[in-house]
Amino acid sequence: MARVRYIGAEPVTVPELGSRTVQPDELVDVPDGRFDAYVCQPANWESVDEPKPTETAKKPTAAKAATLKEG
Repeated sequence: MARVRYIGAEPVTVPELGSRTVQPDELVDVPDGRFDAYVCQPANWESVDEPKPTETAKKPTAAKAATLKEG
């Protein structure tokens, strides 16, 4: 899970988080896949902990690995 901070001036209800009310300056855990949807709103949210890269993202794909071996 990634973590963001709500930096808006007033509390907000976030439907995606089960209609949870988030207070100004509160830290919130959000699914890694939804992290960008929060931080693309810099007037409301700031990044605290970015999503961690997955093991599959670190490994080259089979096609890329074959290309590397051939070259």
